[in-house]
Amino acid sequence: MRLPQETIRAKRDGQALDPEEIAAFVRGLTDGAVGEGQAAAFAMAVFFRGLALPERVALTRAMAESGTVLAWDLPGPVLDKHSTGGIGDTVSLPLAPMVAACGGYVPMISGRGLGHTGGTLDKLASIPGYDATPGLDTFRRVVGQVGCAIIGQTAELAPADRRLYAIRDVTGTVESLDLITASILSKKLAAGLQGLVMDVKQGSGAFMAGLDAARALAESIVTVAEGAGLRTIALITDMDAPLASAAGNAVEVAYAIDYLTGARREPRFHAVTLALGAEMLVAGGLALDRDAAAERLEAALASGRAAEVFCDMVAALGGPGDLLEQPSRHLPAAPVRRPVRQDGTVAGIDTRAIGLAVIGLGGGRTRPEDAIDPRVGFTDLAGPGDASGQLGIVHAADEAAADRAEAALRAAYRMGEAPPGRPAIIERVGAR
Repeated sequence: MRLPQETIRAKRDGQALDPEEIAAFVRGLTDGAVGEGQAAAFAMAVFFRGLALPERVALTRAMAESGTVLAWDLPGPVLDKHSTGGIGDTVSLPLAPMVAACGGYVPMISGRGLGHTGGTLDKLASIPGYDATPGLDTFRRVVGQVGCAIIGQTAELAPADRRLYAIRDVTGTVESLDLITASILSKKLAAGLQGLVMDVKQGSGAFMAGLDAARALAESIVTVAEGAGLRTIALITDMDAPLASAAGNAVEVAYAIDYLTGARREPRFHAVTLALGAEMLVAGGLALDRDAAAERLEAALASGRAAEVFCDMVAALGGPGDLLEQPSRHLPAAPVRRPVRQDGTVAGIDTRAIGLAVIGLGGGRTRPEDAIDPRVGFTDLAGPGDASGQLGIVHAADEAAADRAEAALRAAYRMGEAPPGRPAIIERVGAR
């Protein structure tokens, strides 16, 4: 068996790695035999040289099997959704309870922020008391009793991916199609799913900015997942603008609460959430087709059942039981709130720049060990064609940070003629 440095050298030079060699390297990631520098070098070699399909499958399986693989005995289908990441992409928070309210079980294992994108785990961490890394017994119990639980990777689930994920975040290797595929699917295979729906983002705020790259990633995920026995559908969705009008951590939790309670349901966000949820219900046999599934999801929102499930999940994982009724009492708020105004019509948005501005405010990381300020971010972000005169509201820790964020927000927007409409759902990849 090759030493870790020889595996790195082989991939650096474009050689194919056999499954046993990949499994050995992943074991080293898990037990510490592979150092951080070696893990970063491996990620960079894969970034530049790529992996063939058999290598992707081998890496995915090895990382999934690096820890516990869950098995479920539940009266309904075990389903999940995963997004490749974007700005204002807080879909997971309302979607999991919506699907649970329709009879599905959603053991959602989410990650921290990666690169310029926000992480579901960081958003949940802004809820006081919420335990995003419970033990597996608690995870199983909450999923069984409530219908869903959104947590981060625990030490038992895909630990090799957990280590490599943090290293990719700060080494410029996030956008690798091969590593994204293996990272996503290793967690999902470890979660013991029966059906998965992927949200592959495309646009200026996505890791895959071009449609060809997004399509290639969607096809890679579907192919590798199906090869591993996991039924998977992918939707390619628009990220040329923030999906929600909020970007940050606590501000996105507040947005998700507004969505669940009906206080605010923006059309693009609602369209993507319904489309993903409909695919999940059909995959689990909970609806005959996507139209019928969408109706069930709308009913779960209208009845308040989805909001109730979200509240139960938060409370079961240690958060406040009255979060929906009193979000401002529990969610941390930034001391500086500054509206940013600009005359004209929004012609285009550098969505990635908005994500980087959130990091600049302290809402993301530049090093794995960095702490996050959950209070900061943006709300009321203008979308394409908006002529209201307001670009958004900055939420900052102090005036100096607000100055920098205001400048960054202005630079991210291009004013001019209203752009042509762009659909929220661009393509569907997988079985019909």
